Amino acid sequence: MNQPVTIGIDVATAGVRALAVRGGTVLASAAEPLPAPVRDERGHSEQDARSWWPAVETVLAKVTGELPGRGGEVVAVAVAATSGTIVGVDTSGEPVTPALMYDDRRGTELNRKATELGEDRWRRLGFGVAATAALGRIAWLSEHVPDVAGVRHTPDLIAAKLTGGPAASDWSHALKSGYDPRAGEWSHEVFEALAVPEDLLPPVVAPATVLGTVSRPVAGLPAGCAVVAGMTDGCAGQLAAGAVAPGSFVGILGTTYVLKGVTEDLVPDPTGAMYSHRHPDGWWLPGGASNTGGEAVAGQRNLPGLDAAAAARGPAKVIAYPLRRKGERFPFASADAEGFVSGDAGEVELHRARLEGVAFLERLALDHLRRLGVAITEPLLAAGGGSKSPLWTRIRATVTGLGLRVSPQAETGYGAALLAAAGVLPGGLGEASEGLGKGTLVEPDERESAALTESYLRFCTELHTRGWIDDELFAVVQR
Repeated sequence: MNQPVTIGIDVATAGVRALAVRGGTVLASAAEPLPAPVRDERGHSEQDARSWWPAVETVLAKVTGELPGRGGEVVAVAVAATSGTIVGVDTSGEPVTPALMYDDRRGTELNRKATELGEDRWRRLGFGVAATAALGRIAWLSEHVPDVAGVRHTPDLIAAKLTGGPAASDWSHALKSGYDPRAGEWSHEVFEALAVPEDLLPPVVAPATVLGTVSRPVAGLPAGCAVVAGMTDGCAGQLAAGAVAPGSFVGILGTTYVLKGVTEDLVPDPTGAMYSHRHPDGWWLPGGASNTGGEAVAGQRNLPGLDAAAAARGPAKVIAYPLRRKGERFPFASADAEGFVSGDAGEVELHRARLEGVAFLERLALDHLRRLGVAITEPLLAAGGGSKSPLWTRIRATVTGLGLRVSPQAETGYGAALLAAAGVLPGGLGEASEGLGKGTLVEPDERESAALTESYLRFCTELHTRGWIDDELFAVVQR
């Protein structure tokens, strides 16, 4: 009963969602849509940033209205949003440009320059500058929109509305904008070479830092409620799933497969397949996202029936890499990678092979981390829509040889609520996470272990033969 009531706000691409949480229990939730981003053939991707705050106000009013104290009991709030979305603001902090979304490509050429300009810094950080990194978009705004007085991330705008004044960014949302959380500074040499004045950039603090307090009652939040720095949607989801302490990892099987975890020290990845955010407590959050995952079975009719038939059939005889587009980014990086099936298969056999193929990618991701010297604590946490399939989860457990604990919560807003609690509890994120549910533990099926191990080796041999995984990783696989 001593746990505080906090609210986590998730500003996603399609809408805003908020959850009120106390001691691990969700007390209330609400959602509100946002206008769809406008995308064009030039690679531009924009959203009206002025739509964010009204949607946040709406969900806050709905959530606080469901609480017994009508919001008066809420002691802290935090915001999580998409990684790499930025907006230009004027001297009063109001948007003067559309939001340039995480997938906007107008800064691609500037990001190529940034890669060369900060080569030594990126190597130390173990982080590459992607074509869609926000850093390039910041340089583009500086060059093309002269009346921009500052550049802000989504949570910065929301926090400013709540506190009534400018708010710092957190090092999670600022990472792809060119902030170096290892050195605790913006990449000065890069911005100087790109002619970007550093006064355009916000100050940066650690996630779970109290940014200020609600300046006046708003949407049910009381004056004095703490406004706490959040993290990106992916990081907040990881925390919600329970991957909070060193050694803990979560495999999130949504449309794509994402592996994220916690290490005490920064682990650079020379291959560029994995990069690390920084943990609120100073540890590191390594991870990566595949280009396949749940979409491998998207569009299939009667998935429960196919799962039942595939479970009865047992391990597939064919090998499938269920990649629907060209190119892979994790657990290996290859622009040439393409999906394949090793032989002829009927509907049920192919379905089973696709489920196994994603599980093989998960094991390969774990083998890649082991190659880098990362220790992984059992059980592996599991989250995402694909984890709702008992068959798929059992296959994943058997392929990896690890027990999988299916997390009852992995919502971004839930993770933001944990960060809000971490900002006001003396024990920080560790204390805030004590109420997390344990979830269902799924153990490997020893009856299928040998067959799936053999298929995994065949799968990796196919990848190695095609030149997509290197000799070192293939050697780790064969141990």
